[in-house]
This record gives sequence, structure tokens and C-alpha cells, in this order.
Amino acid sequence: MSIINIGIIREGKTPPDFRVPLTPKQCLDLEKQYPNVKVTVQTSPIRCFADQAYSDLGLSVQEDLSHCDILLGVKEVPKEQLIAGKTYLFFSHTIKKQPYNRDLLRAILAKKIRLIDYEVLKDAQNKRIIGFGRYAGVVGAYNAFLTYGLKTGTYTLKAAHLCTDRKEVEQELKKVVLPANFKTVLTGFGRVGHGAREIINLLPIREVSAEAFLQEAFMEPVFTHLDTHQYYCRKSDAGFDKKEFYTQPELYQSNFGAYAQKSNVYIPCHFWSSKSPFILTQQMLQDPANTIEVVADVSCDIAGPIACTVRPSKIGASIYGYDPKTGTEVDLLQPGAIAVMAVDNLPCELSKDAAEDFGSELLKEVFPVLLGPDPDNVIYRGTQTTFEGELNEPFNYLKPYLAGLE
Repeated sequence: MSIINIGIIREGKTPPDFRVPLTPKQCLDLEKQYPNVKVTVQTSPIRCFADQAYSDLGLSVQEDLSHCDILLGVKEVPKEQLIAGKTYLFFSHTIKKQPYNRDLLRAILAKKIRLIDYEVLKDAQNKRIIGFGRYAGVVGAYNAFLTYGLKTGTYTLKAAHLCTDRKEVEQELKKVVLPANFKTVLTGFGRVGHGAREIINLLPIREVSAEAFLQEAFMEPVFTHLDTHQYYCRKSDAGFDKKEFYTQPELYQSNFGAYAQKSNVYIPCHFWSSKSPFILTQQMLQDPANTIEVVADVSCDIAGPIACTVRPSKIGASIYGYDPKTGTEVDLLQPGAIAVMAVDNLPCELSKDAAEDFGSELLKEVFPVLLGPDPDNVIYRGTQTTFEGELNEPFNYLKPYLAGLE
């Protein structure tokens, strides 16, 4: 049985990303699960698990990964760091024709690299099998309540990125004090939305139906978790047909304004298509009846469905203010300003926990089909480029994008 050399690459993107695809222990677990696999870890001064943590377990830590067959990373690999003729797994951020990564995909093709993009690895039911979404939701929801405390001056939480791990984050949540009439609304039911619920469920907040949220008064903090049909409706008759919405979204409009008039905090965790209507518009925010004080935009679509998300924010400076009257950024403590949290790399705030969660999915869902039988063609359908320097058939739609025509 021939040896398969797998390398853990150093993250090279700027700003730096501290996450890893596999923790030290998970590297050992991989070698035990597949005796013909040998893992080599590239040296890194920034990784959330230090080089020593890998070498202490007997793993090889070195600069040169040229002997490796498969290279694992997290974010985009700088063009000059790509090794020709290898199989890479990372988030390339090219499948949506992102213009800022067009040259990266061109370089991957020129170097005849086989790129397997985590983002398009899906099971037989076409559901994603791996991602950092859960921890985006966990950190985003935590930041929502951190921001509310800051905005209202009622309590102070330690920033997530300054916490040792998730356990400390959960300890910090014990400081949260909410008024009796407090209301939170959450959108999105994927990995991100369910991650956000993990945090909300640790707080003294009761879940109520969308109808009760809008119609009833409560003397305890409550939240509601909205599905698409609850904040979009057909323009003609206020109805909703799921199939029609996804094929003809232009026939629909947002009715989220009703929730904006009942909420203190909004946590958007939805997936949004550029073809879909905006959700929380500036007009809704300008309405005198709007009660939203904090938007923790985990989805973070800039100049998109959430009007107050005018730019992404950064870890360590995660919150800015938005004046709904002028549509401009202001001091978050200014009267009438909405406090916006829009960090676009939220899992990095809890890098170790997020990495462990991601690595667990790699071991459970990806390596069995990458290194063994793949009856559902998971790897084929997630392989963007081939060793021949061509787009794999499912990604031929990217040809005009590569040519600069889109």
C-alpha cells in the first residue's frame, strides 16, 4: 500500500487567518484511521495551534511540503505559494465569480492543480457536508449580546477573540442582563442559524412563534426564529410559494418591517441571493416605529439585504454605528444610531473551537470519500479544476468569468 502524504499548509492570506483544517490530535486520528497516510505540517508563526503542539505528538513540522500529494488549508492560497501538480483543498471563493479571485483561479489552472473547494462538497441530497458556519453563528450571536450591552450601557462582555475558548465565552454570557420586554429576531436555519441558537439557548430568553412575537406583549425576554416564508411575501396577494420564490424572487417583497417594529436585536444568519429582494431596508429603519437597536449581521452581505450593513468590520473593532436618517456611518453611541456588528470572519474569534469542529467534519465526511470509495461522487462534484489544467465539467460555467467577460 503506497503512502499518501498530506500536508497542512500555512495560511498566507492577509489579513492573517489563525484557523487550521486539522488540530494536532486530529492529525494523529487521521493517521490511525488510514495507516497509509502520513501528515506533515508546514511551519507557521500565527496558527492557533503552535508548531510545538504538532511536533509534541510526533508529527513532522517543516517548511517544505513539496513531497505531499494533498495539501489542506482554510482560506485562499496566495498565487506565489501554490505548488504545481498538487491536490488542494481550501475555500477558493471563486464559485460565485468573485472578481478579486479571478487571477487565483487562473493561476490554479496554469499550475495544473486539482482544486477541491470545501464550499461545494455536498452529499447525495445536495446538502453541504463541511463548513465553518456553525461557529460563525456561535460567535455572531455572542457578539449580538456583547453589542447590546455596549449600546445600552447595561453590562459589559469580554470580546470573544480575547476569550481562551468557548467555555469562557459561555461564562461571560452569565453577565447578560436583559429587560423584561426584550425581543430578538433571528433569520436563517442553516448551520449558521443553528449555531446562533446554541448561544441564545444559554440565555434566559424564551422562544415564541412569529405570530405571538408580533401580536403579544411579554414580561420576559423572548426571541423568534423566522423561516423565509415569514419575512417574504408575494407582491400581488401576500402569499408564498417556496418553489416560485426561488425561481422568481422578483415577484416577492420583504415584510420584515413588522418585525423591525417589535425587536431590540436582529441577528441575520440567512443565505441570501443577489436576485432576492432586500430584507431590512433603509425605509424600514427610517420608520419612526422601528425599535431595532442592534444588528449583528452574521451573513454580512455588503450593500445588500440589510441596509445598515454598509461595510464589513474587523475583529477588535467589530462594531460601528449607522444613522438610518442619513444612511451613513456614525458613532455607535449616538442617539438614534443602530449598532452594527458585521465581522466577516467570525469563526476566527474562536479559532481553536472552530478548527476542532471543522476538523471533525473533515474526518467524518470528507476523508472517507477522498481516500476511499465515493459512490455519490462527492469529490468529483466538488472538484473545480483538474490536473490537466482545465475546469471540471460541473464548473464550466466559470469559463466566461475566467476570460474576464463576467
